[in-house]
Amino acid sequence: MRRILALLGLAAFSAPALSAQSFATSDPVLRRIWSMGMDSSQAYPLMQALLDSVGPRLTGTPGHTAGNDWLIAKYRQWGITARAEQYGTWLGWRRGITHVDLVQPRVRSLEAMMLAWSPGTPRGAPVEAQVVMLPNARTAAEFDAWLPQARGKFVLASMAQPSCRPLDNWRQYAADTAQVRRMQDERANLANAWNQRILRATGDTSVAQANRKLHARLAAAGARGMFTHLWSNGWGVDKIFNARPGQTIPSIDLSCEDYGLVYRLAEHRQNPVVRVQAESQNLGEVPVFNVLAEIRGREKPDEYVMLSAHFDSWDGASGATDNGTGTITMMEALRILKQVYPNPKRTIIVGHWSGEEQGLVGSRAFAADHPEIVRGLQALFNQDNGTGRVVNISASGFVDATGAMASWLARVPREITRHINFGFVGAPASGGSDHASFACHGAPAFSLSSVSWDYGTYTWHTNRDTFDKVVWDDVKNNIVLTAMLAYLASEEPALLSRTRANLVNAATGGPTPWPECQVPPRKSSEWTR
Repeated sequence: MRRILALLGLAAFSAPALSAQSFATSDPVLRRIWSMGMDSSQAYPLMQALLDSVGPRLTGTPGHTAGNDWLIAKYRQWGITARAEQYGTWLGWRRGITHVDLVQPRVRSLEAMMLAWSPGTPRGAPVEAQVVMLPNARTAAEFDAWLPQARGKFVLASMAQPSCRPLDNWRQYAADTAQVRRMQDERANLANAWNQRILRATGDTSVAQANRKLHARLAAAGARGMFTHLWSNGWGVDKIFNARPGQTIPSIDLSCEDYGLVYRLAEHRQNPVVRVQAESQNLGEVPVFNVLAEIRGREKPDEYVMLSAHFDSWDGASGATDNGTGTITMMEALRILKQVYPNPKRTIIVGHWSGEEQGLVGSRAFAADHPEIVRGLQALFNQDNGTGRVVNISASGFVDATGAMASWLARVPREITRHINFGFVGAPASGGSDHASFACHGAPAFSLSSVSWDYGTYTWHTNRDTFDKVVWDDVKNNIVLTAMLAYLASEEPALLSRTRANLVNAATGGPTPWPECQVPPRKSSEWTR
């Protein structure tokens, strides 16, 4: 422990302020990584092409396939071996246009987005229909009696927010804290009441199950479609990940403001009528792939350093910070390594995973299909949560890996390490991102976690996760960090220890088992999330 603290202290305090011209190390590879990453970065043109031209990369869509082709072409252009590897099939789906207008009692074009895997309107043609609220039925039988009234109508299936002002706006301008508390209480009470409405209607005890059943019940009753709303508690931003394969009527998200408008009109019996045109195409089960890029090791080719980032995204925006930034970080790190470290000691692989948003499906399948890589894995570095500079690194429960990480960080420039809070061991990775797919098998997997930049509110799984949200200085910081860690891990003399932390059950004080590896679904019909 004293050695680890001393090394971290060296990383944090001993290095003078650096620049690309005065880099405090004699290691020529580290010096060139810094120079290429800071002075000749390709992050901007790569990100622009990926986010603006390829766009969103929902698993099973033509957008994801086009993205895979783009990845492979780029790597081959750089002289790096790359391939697509199939691991299963998924429901294929192609998005078309979505346009929703309020036509009665007045005309207004609404901010609307069809959710992923939703069918469109029949033949993609516009339809006009009345909008009705989900009834506040006291029992499932009462809801059943109401269901015929949904025929031919669009049904409002979410609660409406009492205000689309974020809570921090209320805190800034409200007359007193009591006013803020009243807004918080109103929102909480409305959410609870709406959940109870859905549970009573369907007879379920789980809100998630009730919502899935609700869609099927409305479709069977002949509803035209559903309007939903999942506000992200920020100005103009909605979560758009509340979607699943298997829908049979259109499911369309309306913005906080426009959902509230239509909701109030229906609530006060002012007969809202909408015109909806939504286009999509169900492509059936299609093959799905991970993309792997590789620089073969010269001395220990059967030992591996992996760079990891999921490539898939939700379909509502461009997938910029979830996870275009992680994707470009790993691409650019490998491009730099190819130039400055073309003959690594160990094989360096980048994994661009699909199906992460459906439960780490692609990376779990790869880990299960390649036990030889998992056995020979020296270290995996995964980045997922946004555009911000890396500020936390977790060793995912591997005791001895902490000393190696401390020694590597001691050789990284202070401009980077001064941001980092290194958790010595950390909790075992049990989900959340793709490093968990390897840690559960006993392979050292490090999570590179970023500063927020309001990720959870404004870009994570939202309709605002777009190119303009990228913070370029932080992305360049992460590229340099990742490339340096990959180089240092590759040069480490011996394979890192797989010793795991002893876990204790907080309630009983007794031992608790290490997280088990989950069996990934290999087709969309097996998805139970």
